[in-house]
Amino acid sequence: MFDELSQRFEDAVKGLRGQAAISETNVDGALKEVRRALLEADVSLPVVKEFVEEVRRKAVGAEVVRGVSPDQKFIQLVHEQLVDTMGGANAPLARATDGPTVILMAGLQGAGKTTATAKLGLHLKEQGRRALLVAADVYRPAAIDQLQTLGRQIGVEVFSLGKDAKPEAIAAAGVAKGRDEGFDTVLVDTAGRLQIDASMMEEMVRIREAATPDEVLLVVDSMIGQEAAELTRAFHEQVGITGAVLTKLDGDSRGGAALSIRKVSGAPIKFIGTGEKVEALQPFHPERMASRILGMGDVLTLVEKATKEVELADVEKMQRKLQEASFDFSDFVQQMRLIKRMGSLGGLMKLIPGMNKIDDGMLRQGESQLKRIEAMIGSMTEAERRQPELLASQPSRRRRIAAGSGHTPADVDKVLTDFQKMRGFMQQMSRGGMPGMPGMGGFPGMPGMGGGLPGMGGMPGMGGMPGMGGPGGRSGGKPPRPPKPAKKRKGFGQL
Repeated sequence: MFDELSQRFEDAVKGLRGQAAISETNVDGALKEVRRALLEADVSLPVVKEFVEEVRRKAVGAEVVRGVSPDQKFIQLVHEQLVDTMGGANAPLARATDGPTVILMAGLQGAGKTTATAKLGLHLKEQGRRALLVAADVYRPAAIDQLQTLGRQIGVEVFSLGKDAKPEAIAAAGVAKGRDEGFDTVLVDTAGRLQIDASMMEEMVRIREAATPDEVLLVVDSMIGQEAAELTRAFHEQVGITGAVLTKLDGDSRGGAALSIRKVSGAPIKFIGTGEKVEALQPFHPERMASRILGMGDVLTLVEKATKEVELADVEKMQRKLQEASFDFSDFVQQMRLIKRMGSLGGLMKLIPGMNKIDDGMLRQGESQLKRIEAMIGSMTEAERRQPELLASQPSRRRRIAAGSGHTPADVDKVLTDFQKMRGFMQQMSRGGMPGMPGMGGFPGMPGMGGGLPGMGGMPGMGGMPGMGGPGGRSGGKPPRPPKPAKKRKGFGQL
């Protein structure tokens, strides 16, 4: 997502590098690139015009302070305008003061509305709220069954009156059940249509009148680009929306919907869907999205993902193992599975500042290699996982693992070699930190960071992880002997 837009914005500032100041002359070229970038990202034309003019107004004559180059100042102004265009700040869900909070989910067919309803139900459950899902889509085949299946998967109750009841009657009955049984939130899943039509809007108005919602969230497929602007306008004018949920941001979307919705409707994007899994829903933060668009990463979202998945006690335990160089294959598998729960390797890497340039092909190759490594570890005995040194001294064990996992002995040799080098490297980082990455220490799930992501300890250029190349990742042959424990150094008080 946004890769092409990010590249275009980078191209826009090239003409400002080396300039003494931002002027009307040199800013024109940059703004032409910005305009082209937004149009290619399928942003609505009126939004593009307003965006470019606002950046021009702020940029010409802008004071460039000592130590900040004109291109850096221009990027700052673009970042500020992106944030403003997308809403300025995160907009939380409304909370009803009397009775349950009622949220009406609306949108076109195929936008992922039913799945988004379940995702939001899980998100609210994780916040300690008691949600009820209401299946009011009586038209799409299996829509009710789908919501009930998702409800069982996430442990959230689903209310239904079947396919023969009117949607507005189902919505009213669901809200009544929520009020009577003490639910604090009721999520009403409504039917979509293949296109906006009068009957669809009339039904939505009736459902709204019956449910009297506190929020009407429009679920928008991010891949429809500037069509999102017309969709948003139509729903807002006839039904009235309070916010939007942008889905499929993990796909090939070019970003136009994210940059158009707020300006067109005045209603904020409240959540974004970032994958097919029911856990893949995040609150929308305009400033974080702007940073990702400009290739600055999104460390706060990465921290939130790690915090959600990792217990502090596990972090402390892993930190001790890193310092003692006792990190073993079982720990490695545990960390790989943690990364999988947080999302794809590619998605996580692009949240780290400076990592947006990593080639997608390399990331896919890395994920494939991780699967191969996990297969080899799965063929090890418990003792071999806990004591990798056993493999270094006994080639017969390595041959058995290779046969059991469908790989060659040379593959197993390489994994063991790289693992031992990685373990030594991670031990160094857990003690001394990673140079050039201040402020990244102590994140939950990132032991010694400077110690890298869990299971990914400090791999410049994707190196250091077994089998993934880079420093500590290219050598093959026989595994080296286990590294000797590092000598204890005297502290300052002992000198």
